[in-house]
Parts: sequence; C-alpha cells; structure tokens
Amino acid sequence: MSVLLSATPAVAGIPAGRYAIGDSVMLGARDDLIARGFRVNAQVSRQFRDVVPLVRELAAGGHLPADLIVHLGTNGAIDGADCDALVRVAGPDRRIFLVTVKVPRAYRDPNNARLRACAHRHDNVSIIDWYGLSRYHVGWFYSDGYHLRPVGRNAYAALLDRSV
Repeated sequence: MSVLLSATPAVAGIPAGRYAIGDSVMLGARDDLIARGFRVNAQVSRQFRDVVPLVRELAAGGHLPADLIVHLGTNGAIDGADCDALVRVAGPDRRIFLVTVKVPRAYRDPNNARLRACAHRHDNVSIIDWYGLSRYHVGWFYSDGYHLRPVGRNAYAALLDRSV
C-alpha cells in the first residue's frame, strides 16, 4: 500500500498553504506571488514588530497556513526578541521562512544577521536569502535599490516559490 503525502501537510487543524507577510517590497510582487499560489498580506512601511499581533490573530482564527513567509526589516531595525515571539506565536507545527532584506541602509546587515540568528535558534525556521541572490542584479530594482521592477518581481516570486 502506498501513501501519498503532501509537501506541507496540515497538522491538527493547521491548513495547508503558503501565507506571505511583508512590506512594500512584497507588495510590489503581490500579483506574481498570488499567481504562484501564495496568500499575500503586504503593507507599505510595515515593521517587523507588526508581524507578531498579525500572526497571533491569524493563528487564533484558524487562518494561518502551515507555511509562513515573512519579509520584513526593510523599514527599520529588527529586534531579535520580536523574531522569537513570532516563532512562539506561529507555533512549532508551522514552517517559517524569513527573507533577508536588500535595502541600502546601515541596518541591512544587522537585520540579516538577526534573521539568520533567529533561524539558527529555531528548528522550524529557515532563511530565504533574497539579499544574496539579488544584490548584484541592479536591473531588478528601481533607483532606490530595493523596490522591484517587473523583472525583479518575477525573480523574487520565483525564489520564494522554489524555497517554500
């Protein structure tokens, strides 16, 4: 007898699927992500600290799928405690993917280090290295260096799709 398992099984009432939370960078790629099967919740100027109450509400209502993608940190410093709180609120039965930031600001490298440290502390957290993939692709971005042109939107969505 063979058993077919989905790539991301729902666990005890956790719906299958991919839910992406982000800021204006993700908002720019919203349509590309939706076309690849993601549910997207992106908002201009969203801070990392804003994700914890949002995830708490979604999880409590039964609306947070098994795979959670978070791309925040473009708009300011990340507090490592907020990342740990995100993981606690999402719960141990979800997979969390933290996307590194590409923004020409002094807090970029510290934010990416905090994201990596958070992933290192939690077994159910992984890194998607957007910064590593995109840093030399100047043509993917508008003149600010981080908002996405159409070709960048496609590359961003493709990276998230193949990573989750």
